[in-house]
Amino acid sequence: MSEKKKVVVGMSGGVDSSVTAYLLKEAGYDVIGVTMQIWQEESFSQVEDNGGCCGLSAVDDARRVADTLGIPYYVMNFRKEFKSCVMDYFLEEYLAGRTPNPCIACNRYVKWEALLHRSLEIGADYIATGHYAQVVQLPNGRYCIKKSVTDRKDQTYALYNLTQEQLAHTLMPVGQYEKEEIREIARNMNLLVANKPDSQDICFIPDNDYARFIHENTDVVIEPGNFVDLDGNVLGQHKGITNYTVGQRKGLNLSMGKPVFVVEIRPETNEVVIGDNEDVFQPKLYANKLNFMTIEDLDGEMRVMAKIRYSHKGAMATIRKIEDDVVECIFDEPQRAITPGQAVVFYDGEYVVGGGSIIGATLK
Repeated sequence: MSEKKKVVVGMSGGVDSSVTAYLLKEAGYDVIGVTMQIWQEESFSQVEDNGGCCGLSAVDDARRVADTLGIPYYVMNFRKEFKSCVMDYFLEEYLAGRTPNPCIACNRYVKWEALLHRSLEIGADYIATGHYAQVVQLPNGRYCIKKSVTDRKDQTYALYNLTQEQLAHTLMPVGQYEKEEIREIARNMNLLVANKPDSQDICFIPDNDYARFIHENTDVVIEPGNFVDLDGNVLGQHKGITNYTVGQRKGLNLSMGKPVFVVEIRPETNEVVIGDNEDVFQPKLYANKLNFMTIEDLDGEMRVMAKIRYSHKGAMATIRKIEDDVVECIFDEPQRAITPGQAVVFYDGEYVVGGGSIIGATLK
């Protein structure tokens, strides 16, 4: 009889990762549960009382689930990796006038790169997570992410930059289930997390006050500057560029007699450009820091469905490389609030072709 494959399950204390561990054990894997310790101080644990993945109660929940399932459980320290690859990245991007997606960075560099490396060192064959996505190997031999069976919970957007090596050692069993099916499995197993709410916010900023977090965690003084219109006319003063993102309407405190929106952020001049709603729509974008899955590289033009944020439904576009690490994405119809720092992810049907980090609607 062949030896059972060993898999390390990243357990956040939530229902999805808990059921992931159960499903893999039922499938015959040798399952080890691991929670990644990423909080920077003990008080940080308070942030996730309502279902987050970063605090001490997550450890308590995950440990109790592991006990119920009869699997070994450990806490691994990834504080250093989380601070450098996620928190510091978040600060640098906002100070540069961009709007980052820290969950994507966490997936790539902490949940996969760091956890997978450590797991392989202890003899594991795979790591597994509770993401609503599927890992498949295509006829051309390449691994890619495929959409989950439930569009409402699909998390493929946040996984576009995983490498071939990482995907080859990754299992995502909940991608084949609807969310309510996962909760029902947990109830049938009498898992205490069966009805635990999903985490929503950025785990290290539970109050969503990004400006406060940036102020408290950097020595950079965030200076006020000018709101300007598209012609450069000064409209008023802003509180500092870290308070704004492209497409924003609320919190501008401008009396213009009509709704106005953030069109662009210019860190080099400390200006926030204001315009009408139609000014927020752009026909194309440029992106770098590219990663491809279904193909080794982009050769010529390709038709794709492109998503420019997690909540974006996607829009048909044509992509082509214009530099070694820059792609141009031209949409069939202009898209609203193309935001530098966010990810653009390209789909071919249900499969993730790849993606990159949005530079902007123009190539600066």
